[in-house]
Amino acid sequence: MEALPARGSASNMTAFHAHHAIQITLSLGGHFEFRTIDGSVAGDAVVAPDVEHLFEANGHVAVLFVEPESKSGRAILRTILDGATLRSVPLEKVADLVGQLKQASRKSSVNERELETIGRSLIERLGGVDAVTLPDARVRKMIDHVAARLDDAVSLGSAARIAGLSPSRARHLFVEQTGLPFRSYLLWLRITKAVAIMATGTTLTEAAHEAGFADSAHFSRTFRRMFGIPAAALQLT
Repeated sequence: MEALPARGSASNMTAFHAHHAIQITLSLGGHFEFRTIDGSVAGDAVVAPDVEHLFEANGHVAVLFVEPESKSGRAILRTILDGATLRSVPLEKVADLVGQLKQASRKSSVNERELETIGRSLIERLGGVDAVTLPDARVRKMIDHVAARLDDAVSLGSAARIAGLSPSRARHLFVEQTGLPFRSYLLWLRITKAVAIMATGTTLTEAAHEAGFADSAHFSRTFRRMFGIPAAALQLT
């Protein structure tokens, strides 16, 4: 979750970008608009994964990213997005939690644990408690295998062996279940790991190496392509 402060009276606009996460953006006193090729939403919005979008904001907002393969992610895809690329957040479901988030963000000393707890509650509330079909167990094995080895050289072949599949079958099943080729998903996992490491105060270069990127330049290029802003901007929030 990220809060984006206003910079004077000028708007902050990202480039068009896409990332493998459901993005939920909520106003904490700011104004913003999302645009995709299919339309636009002004205000609190949910963006589907892997959808090219532009984000223009003024003021403070909270941004939450949800893994589409998670139980909550699959529920949000089904109940809120329902095949759409962009929807308004159903605030009637989470108005109390948004209020808590606003109060927590205004404190002189921000409590990251408190913000995380509220964020998780928001995601769970939006997803609901209905039964959700998770990805195929073999694909989950592949994801768990590579997630634990992001700082090493990992391959589709090694992940396929863990799942008891041939490389060709693993490649097909992985795309079918996640919507991304294996290598693209691996890159997404590395990006999210690097961002989590940077959140602890680690430098961009150190985070890039710990997450398995060849160098900080590769990480920076990938981050800008996926989020539309420089990775270095994370160090300013």
